[in-house]
Amino acid sequence: MFLGLVFLYEGPGCFRCLGISTLCGDFADAVFHLVREKYSELIGCSALMHACHKGLAGIVMTRGLDVRQAEVVALASGTKCINGEYLSDQGLTVNDCHGEITARRALLRFLYSHLELHLRLRDNILFHMYISTSPCGDARINSPYELTTDFSVHRGRPVVKKFHSHLRSKIESGEGTLPVRCRSAVQTWDGVMQGERLVTMSCTDKIARWNVLGLQGALLSHFVEPVYLYSVTVGSVTHTGHLSRTLNQRMERLGSLPACYHRNRPLLSSLSSSECWQQLKASCLSINWTAGDEQVEVINASTGKRRDCRAPSRLCKPSAPGSNADPLTYGEAKQAAASYQTAKQQWVRALRDAGLGTWVQKPVEQEHFMLTV
Repeated sequence: MFLGLVFLYEGPGCFRCLGISTLCGDFADAVFHLVREKYSELIGCSALMHACHKGLAGIVMTRGLDVRQAEVVALASGTKCINGEYLSDQGLTVNDCHGEITARRALLRFLYSHLELHLRLRDNILFHMYISTSPCGDARINSPYELTTDFSVHRGRPVVKKFHSHLRSKIESGEGTLPVRCRSAVQTWDGVMQGERLVTMSCTDKIARWNVLGLQGALLSHFVEPVYLYSVTVGSVTHTGHLSRTLNQRMERLGSLPACYHRNRPLLSSLSSSECWQQLKASCLSINWTAGDEQVEVINASTGKRRDCRAPSRLCKPSAPGSNADPLTYGEAKQAAASYQTAKQQWVRALRDAGLGTWVQKPVEQEHFMLTV
């Protein structure tokens, strides 16, 4: 068995048009049905699990664009983040339990498991993300029709709202986002412990970053080339062009990236008919599943730990293997990924130069624990 990535697949079944890249509606619907059916299979008749459906996200793996061999490899749900007082300096909590983010963490477990089996990468493997609703942040709050008709002041260019395309952060232990106004790029541990609001970047911003740095993160980049999404399907979105802007516009000021990294523009699509869910109050619970797991895991998003026993989640940081024989802290192992860190710095600088805000990181103390190899 072999796994791998194709970064720019241009064979039969690829639907790229000038301007916005769109995905064939039938293929997008097939991705949705695969994720929805896997979710139904996993939760069965559990009322508790059904209450966790809000913010459903899944990642489907295909060989080329053949849905007959498609496989759901990661699935998650959730709409909330950890309360700052529960941050762990040992990496024992999951900080962001929004569906898109935990689905990506579940995918990392899938990739790590195949590395441990000494499987090599091969071409023609594509990853597709399904999200039940528009990602929180700019993709959800700003209308595509918010341009004004005043062309006189700005030399013929339309005027946009103050925070159009601006970085946004999630509300701690709640829902919704706010424009990032932090001047410092790093939060302090003592500040958060004393009640300062914990800043977690929005899902729109994180997906946009994945389009530059890849899904694999710093640690996995020691072993594989950047892993990019080939397509993104959103269950309830009214304007694919607006979603494309929010995910792609922030890459305009990027300079030349390190080898293997590029400006990824995934194919985008909504469903042929809007997904309908029973409207329920958002749960503080989040579920996750990776191909090979016997059952889903349930996390309390407010504490970042398992709901049943308050133990660390299988998605938490110490579950990731180290990349060196010498003992390293989690933070040191990430910093050792030189090309990834260079691309990351270029991304942060491009955002700042475009006046879109400062990318805010969690306190560095939460990365000082030793990796278990």
